[in-house]
Amino acid sequence: MSQDNSTTTLPTVVLVHGAFADASSWTAVIQRLQARGVHVTAPANPLRGISHDSAYLASVLDQIPGPVLAVGHSYGGAVISNAASMAKNVVGLVFVAAFAPDEGERLGEATGTSKDSILNAALVPRYYPTGAGAETAVEFVADPSKIHATFAADLPAEAAAIVGATQRPAAELAFSEPNGRPAWKTLPSWAVVATEDKAAGTDVVRSMAERAGARITEVQGFHVIMVSQPQAVVDVILDAIEHASSERTLRNCNEITFTLC
Repeated sequence: MSQDNSTTTLPTVVLVHGAFADASSWTAVIQRLQARGVHVTAPANPLRGISHDSAYLASVLDQIPGPVLAVGHSYGGAVISNAASMAKNVVGLVFVAAFAPDEGERLGEATGTSKDSILNAALVPRYYPTGAGAETAVEFVADPSKIHATFAADLPAEAAAIVGATQRPAAELAFSEPNGRPAWKTLPSWAVVATEDKAAGTDVVRSMAERAGARITEVQGFHVIMVSQPQAVVDVILDAIEHASSERTLRNCNEITFTLC
C-alpha cells in the first residue's frame, strides 16, 4: 500500500471494542493490518455510557495527527458514530457487527425489538460506586455460561470461557442513554454484518447499516466476527482505507489551482 505524502496521508485505523470486551478482541485484526503497513491503534472504551464514552473517544481521535478511519464493534459502533461528530479528522466509519443508532435512539430499546438477539436474557446486573457518597449505579455483565451461545458460538468453548472470565462490565447508561448526533449522516460508512449475530441481532445490525447507507458485507459467523473471521473484517477496513485515501487525494487536487493531478 503506497502513498504520496504531497497529496494524501493514509488514515490511522482506530479500533473501538464493544461492551463486555477489551481491545484484545481486535488482536487478529491488528496483526493483519500492521502486516500491511497500516497504522492502527485500539484504545480502551470506558463502557460508562454513550455520552461519556463518546466524549472520551473524541478526545483520543482529536489527538491523532492526520485522518482517522474509526472502526467499532457492537456498542463501539454507537460510540464511534457519536465521537466522529465531535472530532475533526474522521474520514470514514466501519461498523463491525455494530449498532449505528440515530439521534435519540437507545440501544436497549433497539435490541429489545430484535428477533435475532438473545442478549437481554444473558445480562446480569451489578452495582458500582459513582463517587458521590454511598450512591451506586447499575452495570451489566454477561452470564459466563451464556457467552458461548450468545456471542461466540463459532469459537471453541474454551475461547468463549476466557471471554467470560475477562469481560469488562458495561454501565446501564450504555443501553439506556439516548444516542447523540450520528456521524454516519455525513461520513462514508461500511458495515460487516454477521449472519448469526445473537447479541446485537443480525436484523437490527443490518437494518441500521442500511439506514446509514453503509456498504454492507455479510459474513457467516456470530457476534465476535472480528475474532472468528478477522480477514473478512480486515478486507472491509482496507477497502475503506482505499476509498478514504482516494477521496482525500481528489479533494486535494481540486483545491490546488493550475496543478495537474
